Amino acid sequence: MRIKSLVLSSLSLALISSGMLHSHAADTPYYNPANSASSSGLTVGYELFKTIGCPGRGILEAPCAGPVTPQAAAPAAAAPAAAPAAVPAATPAVVAAPKDSDADGVVDSLDKCPTTPAGRTVNAEGCELDGDSDGVVDALDKCPTTPAGRTVNAEGCELDGDGDGVVDALDKCPTTPAGRTVNAEGCELDGDGDGVVDALDKCPTTPAGRTVNAEGCDLDGDGDGVIDSMDNCPTTPAGDRVDSKGCSLPQVFNLIGVNFDNNKDTLRADTIAILDDAVATLKRYPALKVEIAGHTDSANSDAYNRDLSQRRADTVLGYFVGQGVEADRLSAKGYGEAEPIADNATSEGRSKNRRVELRSQN
Repeated sequence: MRIKSLVLSSLSLALISSGMLHSHAADTPYYNPANSASSSGLTVGYELFKTIGCPGRGILEAPCAGPVTPQAAAPAAAAPAAAPAAVPAATPAVVAAPKDSDADGVVDSLDKCPTTPAGRTVNAEGCELDGDSDGVVDALDKCPTTPAGRTVNAEGCELDGDGDGVVDALDKCPTTPAGRTVNAEGCELDGDGDGVVDALDKCPTTPAGRTVNAEGCDLDGDGDGVIDSMDNCPTTPAGDRVDSKGCSLPQVFNLIGVNFDNNKDTLRADTIAILDDAVATLKRYPALKVEIAGHTDSANSDAYNRDLSQRRADTVLGYFVGQGVEADRLSAKGYGEAEPIADNATSEGRSKNRRVELRSQN
């Protein structure tokens, strides 16, 4: 018995030294020398033998069995397939974010306008919007609906070279002087349509169709103050005083048509236009002084007719003064029946003799 123990001990030491004994249990092929039941804490001696598995144990007892060939298991009811084991996700590689220097949402590699100011709206190429395509971005464009093809200033507005409020593209008078009023085409106003703009027109109410001079006034070929279109005597000698028809004033100018009813000194309605024409002539020649001569027919006494003619002359003088002719340029005198111009024997003649004349005093 002692001999057997020694053999086992020797065998155990040999197996341990050769690295063949690594079993820690008889039924496993490994060796674990730890033993909490041993006073030394290790498995030795016979206890060591008991822990030896194949192939070492097979030297003293039954040989170790050969490799076991797995036998096919009998078919069994299909069991639910086990969920595949979760495969840990691979840690992604750290990739640097694309750079967007102007922070407009378009990366630098695609940004055609890489210095867009902060806060501006941009297109897919990173450039600011320009709705009317005039070259001025919407954020700076004060005229954002400029028609295509127009030339604009730095604010996106069309050019207006003469500053009249009509853009050059529509301005038919692009050199209008500053401060002038213009129409929709940029041209100065010409109220009477005579070809002279209002700013230069000294006769701004010229009737349509008249020929005018550079000042917009009707032509007056003989310079007598009566325009050609109304001048019955267009070749009046220079310096002559003329009536409203452009004809030279005679020394005694009969106000034909200024007649009075028999024994009356009141003006009739049909005489007013004639008197107004005489007023215009007097105002045209402010230095002209005249005597208003009153006349009667011979129907009454000479004394009566002289008084009546004076009253008639005074009536005309009063009308002239009332229309703005200076009183110191006028005088009135009644001649009664002394200077007839027609036959007092007929009613027509007597009507002509009841008249008023203007007599030049200078």
